[in-house]
Amino acid sequence: MNIQTSRWARSVAAMAISMMVASCSVLPQVGPNKRQIYSGSVQRSGDAFVVSVNDRVTRATAVQPALGFSEAFRNAGQLGSDTINPGDTLGLTIWENVDDGLLAGEATNQTILEEVQVDGSGFIFVPYAGRIKAAGNTPEAIRRIITSKLDEQTPDPQVQVRRLAGDGATVSLVGSVGAQGVYPIERPTRTLSAMLSAAGGIVIPAEVAQITVLRGGQRSKVWFQDLYKHPEFDIALRGGDRILVEQDTRSFTALGATGAQSRVTFETQTLSAIEAIATVGGLQAAAADPTGVFILRNEPAEIANQVLGRNDLVGDQRVVYVLDLTKPNGMFMARDFSVRDQDTLYVTEAPFAQWSKVIGALTGTLGVIGTVDSASTALGGS
Repeated sequence: MNIQTSRWARSVAAMAISMMVASCSVLPQVGPNKRQIYSGSVQRSGDAFVVSVNDRVTRATAVQPALGFSEAFRNAGQLGSDTINPGDTLGLTIWENVDDGLLAGEATNQTILEEVQVDGSGFIFVPYAGRIKAAGNTPEAIRRIITSKLDEQTPDPQVQVRRLAGDGATVSLVGSVGAQGVYPIERPTRTLSAMLSAAGGIVIPAEVAQITVLRGGQRSKVWFQDLYKHPEFDIALRGGDRILVEQDTRSFTALGATGAQSRVTFETQTLSAIEAIATVGGLQAAAADPTGVFILRNEPAEIANQVLGRNDLVGDQRVVYVLDLTKPNGMFMARDFSVRDQDTLYVTEAPFAQWSKVIGALTGTLGVIGTVDSASTALGGS
């Protein structure tokens, strides 16, 4: 019985080994291997184009979101610091050169109008002077108009016009700034960078901060750092502008034999493949195949046509870019190839890692068979 049991155990082991070697695909793996990815290529009746990265491909795919203010925003001149706007508040003081004047009482020749609101049409009302157009004028221009109106009714009037705090020319700041709120456009805060400073600056990393300005029906966005790299982007503000400060929302997904598998947000305006790999902890030393680094992307037709040397593709195309880090210039290609929003970085396992799993499985199987053989020997001896 011992001999029969031993032969049975060995036959079972041989069958298990042959089945395992014949169908290694059933072994655990982090994802598809190189052969499986290539099998889904258009060249093999799949629906994805598999492209090896070279200098031409790198140039064709080096497309990043172009942010910058439109010409209408850039060409808007700065508001005069003394220009009156609808909603502003003025303070008026009028002196009359008579004891019993038009506006002043008998005991004084001075009249003070503490707060005069500029209405929505841009006018103010001054007794005996009537409705006066204030919006678009400076306090000095308004002083001359009031003086001219009163001079016809009282001798040598003296008028003083002051611009008080008001909500006529204000902007709203929201998002990642030190203090969100509504701020008046004043002499020190007539440009975007100055207004951001007045609001306490930004509270997110400058490398990934984006500034959006909404003006009426217009909307434009710029990188925060470009306000200082390109002075023309430090635009003049207008009353009613809405300013949003937010962090860049672009991201890529890392999978496979990398140090970490996760969704990763961009930390810089541009991101290369080598930087993306480093961001997730590099390649797994014991498992990664440096010849199988893939970037999976839905590529716009205009770029896909350039990459593939065609002109007949329409709509987004599934493209799998292949990087081989073992080539003499492989690291340079990875350094120059740009990762874009929604890309998937996938690193395949090395064949050695798969064989290690096979050997481990076989060793475990032989151990089980050895245990069965020992048990059958003990039973036979008894």
